[in-house]
Amino acid sequence: MKHLEIALKEYGKIDIPGNKSNPEVLKYFSEAGFGWVQDDDTAWCAAFLNWVLLRSGLQGSGSLLARSFLNIGFETKEPKLGDIAVFWRININSIFGHCGLYIAENEKGIFVLGGNEDGQVKIKAYPKWQLLAYRGLYEN
Repeated sequence: MKHLEIALKEYGKIDIPGNKSNPEVLKYFSEAGFGWVQDDDTAWCAAFLNWVLLRSGLQGSGSLLARSFLNIGFETKEPKLGDIAVFWRININSIFGHCGLYIAENEKGIFVLGGNEDGQVKIKAYPKWQLLAYRGLYEN
């Protein structure tokens, strides 16, 4: 799972609140095709996931909307390590969401490795009731 290895190597990268931006976070935008973004205050979970997939030779969504990953790969009800998890934010019908790489789950939460998890690349749990879908990836 090359994409998971790439994501894990970025663990701990953090955005910088305020006027400064972390060049490491800005590279996710620029190298994934969103070079017009010039600050790390812009939501970056989708930029990070696009960057990871592209770096590993997989197809990204080409969008900064987390929900765009609902169109990547194939839907699965039984996720495996490294699959994509897509969640809703604000309300289930909004355009807002969150995306990350599936790590594990328990009875209450789904653990994902992603960008912009509290402003950094890390593993964080999300409530199961906010899940929109798991997406399996076609690996090289």
